[in-house]
Amino acid sequence: MKIVMSADWRDEIPFETPMIASESAPGEPTRCATCSNDKDAFAREDLWAFKHRHPTNHAGFVRFYCAEHVPAAVVEQPAAPIAAKTAKAPRASRAAVPARRPTPAEERPRAVCPTCYVEVSAKGMCGMCGEQMA
Repeated sequence: MKIVMSADWRDEIPFETPMIASESAPGEPTRCATCSNDKDAFAREDLWAFKHRHPTNHAGFVRFYCAEHVPAAVVEQPAAPIAAKTAKAPRASRAAVPARRPTPAEERPRAVCPTCYVEVSAKGMCGMCGEQMA
């Protein structure tokens, strides 16, 4: 089974931008995320919905804040432009060195059993008939 994210009211809220809670999520009164629990619940018209980024959930998470605790909107700064690379002076040319080629290893003829014509092992014993080579 493939599990996918479902669309709900939180998808409509932009990241790091306070919005009035009654416009995005109407409902019954609720508490501020940072106020103590002994305070009364606020009406949704008096609360701000703020969508935070989450390190593992790309949809983020939403918290409600009163006017006293609402975080400031985060304005993303454009990335600094990358400085153009200056042209470098050409390097002094090196003396041409001929490329080395690896010397191939000599092909040695391998021992073959005279009875069954099978290549014998390094110990000199035929694996088929068991004859020992000198």
